[in-house]
Amino acid sequence: MHIPGSGLGFLLRLHRSAAAPPLDRKHGALASLFGSFISSSNGRGQICGRFRSAERRGFCGYALEQFSDDEYECEYETHKPSSSVANIDEWRWKLSMLLRSSDEQEIVSRDKRDRRDYEQISNLARRMGLYSELYGKVVVASKVPLPNYRPDLDDKRPQREVVIPLSLQRRVEGLVQEHLDRMMLTSDKVGDNSQHNAVAENTEDIKMDDNQESLIDGSVMEKILERKSWRLRNLQRAWQESPEGVKMLKFRRSLPAFKEKERLLSAIARNQIIVISGETGCGKTTQLPQYVLESEIESGRGAFCNIICTQPRRISAMAVAERVSTERGDNLGESVGYKVRLEGMKGKNTHLLFCTSGILLRRLLGDRNLNGVTHVFVDEIHERGMNEDFLLIVLKDLLSRRRDLRLILMSATLNAELFSSYFGGAPMIHIPGFTYPVREHFLEDILEKTGYKLTSSNQLDDYGQDKFWKTQRQLMPRKRKNQITTLVEDALKNSSFESYSSRTRDSLASWNPDCMGFNLIEAVLCHICRKERPGAVLVFMTGWDDISCVRDQLKAHPLLGDPNRVLLLTCHGSMATSEQKLIFEKPPPNVRKIVLATNMAEASITINDIVFVVDCGKAKETTYDALNNTPCLLPSWISKASARQRRGRAGRVQPGECYHLYPRCVYDAFADYQLPELLRTPLNSLCLQIKSLQLGSIGEFLSAALQPPKPLAVQNAVEFLKMIGALDENENLTNLGRYLSMLPVDPKLGKMLIMGAVFRCLDPILTVVSGLSVRDPFLLPQDKKDLAGTAKSRFSAKDYSDHMALVRAYEGWKTAEREGSSYEYCWRNFLSAQTLQAIHSLRKQFNFILKDAGLVDAEPSMSNSLSHNQSLVRGIVCSGLFPGITSVVHRENSMSFKTMDDGQVLLYANSVNAKYQTIPYPWLVFAEKVKVNTVFIRDSTGVSDSILILFGGTLTKGNMAGHLKMLGGYIDFFMDPSLAECYLNLKEEVDKLVQKKLQDPSLDIHKEGKYLLFAVQELVAGDLCEGRFVFGRETSRARVSNSENNNKSNIVKDGTNPKSLLQTLLMRAGHSPPKYKTKHLKTNEFRAIVEFKGMQFVGKPKRNKQLAERDAAIEALGWLTHTSDSSKRYENDDDDSPLDLTDNMLKLLSRPRRRSRRH
Repeated sequence: MHIPGSGLGFLLRLHRSAAAPPLDRKHGALASLFGSFISSSNGRGQICGRFRSAERRGFCGYALEQFSDDEYECEYETHKPSSSVANIDEWRWKLSMLLRSSDEQEIVSRDKRDRRDYEQISNLARRMGLYSELYGKVVVASKVPLPNYRPDLDDKRPQREVVIPLSLQRRVEGLVQEHLDRMMLTSDKVGDNSQHNAVAENTEDIKMDDNQESLIDGSVMEKILERKSWRLRNLQRAWQESPEGVKMLKFRRSLPAFKEKERLLSAIARNQIIVISGETGCGKTTQLPQYVLESEIESGRGAFCNIICTQPRRISAMAVAERVSTERGDNLGESVGYKVRLEGMKGKNTHLLFCTSGILLRRLLGDRNLNGVTHVFVDEIHERGMNEDFLLIVLKDLLSRRRDLRLILMSATLNAELFSSYFGGAPMIHIPGFTYPVREHFLEDILEKTGYKLTSSNQLDDYGQDKFWKTQRQLMPRKRKNQITTLVEDALKNSSFESYSSRTRDSLASWNPDCMGFNLIEAVLCHICRKERPGAVLVFMTGWDDISCVRDQLKAHPLLGDPNRVLLLTCHGSMATSEQKLIFEKPPPNVRKIVLATNMAEASITINDIVFVVDCGKAKETTYDALNNTPCLLPSWISKASARQRRGRAGRVQPGECYHLYPRCVYDAFADYQLPELLRTPLNSLCLQIKSLQLGSIGEFLSAALQPPKPLAVQNAVEFLKMIGALDENENLTNLGRYLSMLPVDPKLGKMLIMGAVFRCLDPILTVVSGLSVRDPFLLPQDKKDLAGTAKSRFSAKDYSDHMALVRAYEGWKTAEREGSSYEYCWRNFLSAQTLQAIHSLRKQFNFILKDAGLVDAEPSMSNSLSHNQSLVRGIVCSGLFPGITSVVHRENSMSFKTMDDGQVLLYANSVNAKYQTIPYPWLVFAEKVKVNTVFIRDSTGVSDSILILFGGTLTKGNMAGHLKMLGGYIDFFMDPSLAECYLNLKEEVDKLVQKKLQDPSLDIHKEGKYLLFAVQELVAGDLCEGRFVFGRETSRARVSNSENNNKSNIVKDGTNPKSLLQTLLMRAGHSPPKYKTKHLKTNEFRAIVEFKGMQFVGKPKRNKQLAERDAAIEALGWLTHTSDSSKRYENDDDDSPLDLTDNMLKLLSRPRRRSRRH
C-alpha cells in the first residue's frame, strides 16, 4: 500500500523509532492511512503533473518520523488476506472520507483485492454519487466523471529510443550552425529593411485612405439607384401581366403563405425581428423572401433592397434559388442568385441571394456590419445546426449596431417560443400548412399488412466483406446506451400488442432496434410496387454506406432492379450537383421513382411527386464525447419533429402513405426535438471563427448561445487551437490563426495547406486536403472488393500511406483526363469520377485563397519545387494532422496501435496500412477516428521519429539528459544528449522561420533559410527508423514535496547508477558496502531500505526490486549531499553546478578513516 511521506527520504534512527510515544504513532498511522488512498486530480494537462499524490497535503513531520511502512506492514503480516466484505467496508470508509474532503478528487488503488472486488466497489461508488473505472490493474474512484483511458496510469504508453546515423547528425548540426552564422551576419541589414518596410506600409495605408475618400458623390449614386429601381418595377409589372406570369401568380396565390402576405409584410416593417413558423408545404421558404423583394420593388426601393436568405444545405440553396427565379420569370443569377461552397450564380443586379449559413458567416469576416444588406432570412432554424446557432448569436449582437436591418427567422416546427424569447420576446406568426392527409403505418401495422416475418437472421444488414465489422456489430450488445436507446427498450418491454396476430407478435418479439432493416425495406418497396397506386417513393436512410448497400441489394432484385419498371436514385450531401438534380425530374411513364436519401430530404427540398415515404427512424448524428475528446458519427433515433417532417413529405400533391419501420411505442419514446449540433460536435472551427470575428472571449461568447455547450467541450477546442498554434496563451489569434480563418476547412487541414505553401510542396498537399474534405474516392463494390483493394494497394506502392495513394490516384486521373480516357481509368481502378471532380474543384478554390493571401507564388513551379520530396510531404501531412498520432508497436504476430485519448485503437479495414503484417514506421498520423464498439483510425500515413519531432507538437526537456517530451509528457523520446540538442535547435529555428513567413508573406524563406531547410530535408530523408520502443522507463526521480528533496535528483542527473555511486562513496571512506532490505507490499509493489552506519533510508514503492533499491539509494545520496548553504542553492532549480560534497558527507564518512589511523 502506498504510504505518503515514506518516499520523502526522512532519516529513521532505530533508537528514536523505538522511543516514539504509542499515541503519536497511532495518529501518524491514521493520517498516513487516510492519505494513502486519496490522490488529487489536477486537470488534463501535463501527464507527469496530471494527478498529484496526496503526499503534498503536508502531514506533520513528527507523525511521519514516528511511522514507517515496515511497522504498518508488520501489523498485517499476521492476518489472512482481507475478505471481500472487509474490503468493501474499508472502501465505504475511504469513499466517505473522499466525499468529506474539499481538496481531494479521487482515489487510486493498485491493490489486487480491489481489482477482485471492483464490481462491488463500482456499485458502492455509484450509490454514493461517485464515479469509478478500472484501468488495467488500477482502480480509480472519483468525484468527477472519468474518461475511458488514462495515459498517466498506463505503464505501456509510448516511450521511444531515437537513433539516427552519427554522420547524419553531424551534417545536420553543420547546416544549422551555418544558418545561425549567416543570420548573425545579416541581422543588422534585416533590421534596417524592416524599418523601411514599416514606413512604406504606413505610406501605402494613407494612399488607400485617400483613394477611398475619392469615391463617387453619394447624391449621384442615389440618383442612379432610383433610376434602377424604376426599371426594376417596370420589369416586375411586365412579368406579372404576361400570360406566364398570370399563371404563376395563380399558383402562388394558392399557397397558404399568400393569405398571410399583408400581415407578414406589416410585421416586418414594424419590427426589427420576427419569428415565423410554418408547416411543410405552406410556401414560407420560396414566398416570404419574394414578398419582401416584390414589396420593395413596387414601392420604388428595389435597387436599395438587398436580401440574404440562408439555408442549412447547399442543395436547398440551389433548388430554392432556381424555383424562385422561375416564379419571377428571371434567369438564375439575375435578380435571384445563389452562393454555396465551390459554386454560385449571382450578378451585380442580384437582390435576393440564397446561400448556406457558412457563406454568410464568411462574409461577416470581411464585413462585420453587413453593409448594404437590408433583410436577413435564416431558414430551418428548428434544425439547430451549429452554423445557424452561431449565426443567431452574431446577428443578435449586430442588430444593436444596425437598427435598419431586418431579421426574419423561419422554422418548420412549432417551437418558435424558444427563438422568440432568445430575442427578447420577438413577435411570432404561424402559417398553417396545406398538405393532403397522410396515413401512417408503424412496424406492427406493416407486418400485419404485408405478412412479412422478422427473424434474427433476416434482420442482419449485409454491408459486404469490406465493412464486415459493421455487419458483425449488429450481433454485439451495446456497452453503453444513451437515454433514447434505454427509453426505446423500456417502451418495447411495456408494450403487449394484444390486438395483433400471433405471427406479428412473434416478429415484434425478435425485432432488433440496432439493425437498419435492409431486407424489411426491400419487402416494403416490393409491397408498394405491386399493390399500391402510382407515385414516387422516398426512403430515408442514415448515410452513404447504408444507401449504397441498399441500392446494390435492390438492383439485384428482379422487380426493384428492373430499369423498365423502377427508376432508382440516391440523394446525399456529398453528391455532385448534377446528380442531385435528377431526383426532381419526373420518371418515364409506368416507371416508379424510388429515391434513397439521408435526412437532408426532410426539409428545404421538395420532391413534388412523392406519395410514399419509408422512414427507418434513424439518422447519422455526430456526437462529441468531450470527456474522451472523441467525435462519433453513428446512427441514432430521430426526434418526433423529424418524424413529422418525414411524414409530411408524402402529402404534397395527393394523399400519401408513410411507413415507419419501428413500432408506435418507440415513436412515443422519441424526444420532441433533436439535440442542437452545438452541444454534440467538436467546436474547433467555431472557436476559430469567434476569434476571427473579434467577438471577445470564446467562453463568454458561447455562454450567450441559445443553449450553451459544456465548458469542457469549449476548453478542449481552445486547447486544440493553442496546440496547433492558431491561438496564443491569452486566446489571441496568431498569424497562423488569421490565415486559418480564411480557409473554409477544418483548422488542422488548413494548417496543412499553409505549411505546404510555405515549404513549397503544395500540389500533393492540395490533393490530400481536398480528398479529406470530401468522400473517399476509392470505391469498394461488394462483388469486386478484392480487386478494388488490390487497386488501392497499387497506388500506395508500399509507401504505408493512404494519403500518398490518394495523391497518385488523382494524378493518374488527371493524366487520363488529358488523354481522354478518364472513364476507363476510373472503371479500371475502382474510383469515383464525381469525387475526383469534386477534389479537382476544391484544389482550385484552395489554391485561389492561398494566392489571395500571398502565400503562393504566381509561378506554379516555384510553389512545387519540393513536391518531389516525399519525406518532406510526409512531414507537412504530420504538421496538419497532429495531434492525431498513434504509436506502432510490433508484437510477435501482430501490431498494436495506441493514441493519447483512446488507448488501444484499430485500423479501418479500407486503409492500405491494415493490409500489412509489419509497418517500418514507428508512428502513424491520421485525420479521423470513428468510434463504434472500439475506436477505428481511418486514413493514415507512416512517419519517422524525426518527422514527428520536427513537425509535431511542442517539445519540452525531460528530467534527464537526452529526454524529450511531447503531448504533455504522453510521448517520451530518449536519445543521446547531443542529438536532443540538435533536434531542439533545429525545431526552434524552423518555427522562427515559419513565423517570419506568416508575418511577411513576401519573404523568401528558401533564400533566407536555405541551409536550415537543407537540414530539415537531410534529417527527414535520412532517418531510417532504427530506434525502438521501450516501456516502463523511469522519466522522473522520486517525487518529493520540498525544495531540498527536489534537488536530490541532481546526484543522478547524468544517468549514473545511484547504487554504484553510494557504494563507491562508502568504500572510499573506509566503510563496508550498504545493505538493502526489500519488502513485497500487498499492493504488489516493492519497498527497499538501505542501511549503513546504523541508519536506514526508505525509498518509495516501485514495480520491482531493482527500482526499489535504486530509489532507496537516491534517498541516501540525497541526505549525504545536503550542504549547509543549500538554501541559497535551492532557490535556483536550474543550477547545474557540481554538488558540494562537504558537510554531511565529509563529517560522517571521514570519521572512521581517522579512527582507523589512530589504531
